[in-house]
Amino acid sequence: MTTHGKRLSQRVTLKTIAGHVGLTAGTVSAVLNNSPAARSIPDHTKQRILEAARELNYRPNFFARTLRLNRTFTIGVITSEIGDDYGSQVINGIEQYLQQRNFFFLTVVHRHNAGLLSSYSQLLLSRGVEGLITVDTSVSESPSVPTVAVAGHQSVAGVTNIVLDHRKAARLALGHLKDLGHERIAFLKGQPFSSDSASRWSAICEVAAELGISVRPELTVQIVGTDSSPTLGYPVGKALLARREPFTALFAYNDISAIGSIWALREAGLRIPEDVSVVGFDDIPGAAFARPGLSTVRQPLIRMGQIAAQTLVDQIEGRMESVPEIAIEPEFVARASTGPAPSREDMNQMFRPESSATTVVGC
Repeated sequence: MTTHGKRLSQRVTLKTIAGHVGLTAGTVSAVLNNSPAARSIPDHTKQRILEAARELNYRPNFFARTLRLNRTFTIGVITSEIGDDYGSQVINGIEQYLQQRNFFFLTVVHRHNAGLLSSYSQLLLSRGVEGLITVDTSVSESPSVPTVAVAGHQSVAGVTNIVLDHRKAARLALGHLKDLGHERIAFLKGQPFSSDSASRWSAICEVAAELGISVRPELTVQIVGTDSSPTLGYPVGKALLARREPFTALFAYNDISAIGSIWALREAGLRIPEDVSVVGFDDIPGAAFARPGLSTVRQPLIRMGQIAAQTLVDQIEGRMESVPEIAIEPEFVARASTGPAPSREDMNQMFRPESSATTVVGC
């Protein structure tokens, strides 16, 4: 058997790598575990150790590592949904970063059930997680471990909130519609349990006032339900049309409600964007492939997950102090679902004025 074959048949340890590169096992351990002691080791030495570990096919013993360092290298992820586009992309980013750092993560889904949220948090802590990441989940109490909240908005000691700049997002979307000549804009307001709803709606109302755009209660519909598919937007689109209040553009809380509302608008014989322009929020993967392609505010969801994971690991390992907030910049993606506003005469012809008893909401 060749030397290489013998090497593969034997368990490769830190001592094996240390002997291969002519360094101490402690130095090798510091580099491979990325401990604070590794900061004083030259980069070229770190590179030699990492190359040797790859060459020797080194696989760390998780339990030995845990006992030696008194750590679990595990974090908990608490999310409201796991199959929706928003949550799955954020978790995708979390996974990408943690995989690079040899961290495990455990995920629990509470589906906005307060009882489950409380019990799952305790369950994760009992499993020895070193920190928590929450996704679309409000954190109201100071945690016992470092915690990062994606779309967190409450100021809580020990929690770092990863937040989108909602004022800029509202300005991008409403400014786009105003530049196209839209004055009567309808709004789909997010569900109260969604952690972004209140902040996003407040930003929309403030920016609309600054731009001279009226947020009319009769053109504002509250989204209800927990569906994570475009089905969510269909009934609220129908409810909006039932009011027979003329509008030339619709700004939806998220992409799935925007796409669902387009179904309702088309069913009523309205063309997108010739009769009504539609803007979403998030830029989920399906937004570009909607018919027509959806204009939307882009949240860098995968990147937000990566930032959350990096921030948490840095706090756990002492490279970063807890900060209250990390702001993320949005972008606007203009696609085929928005176009110039129709004339007032054309708009009035599309909507027959009739009375409606539908409940309305406003700013």
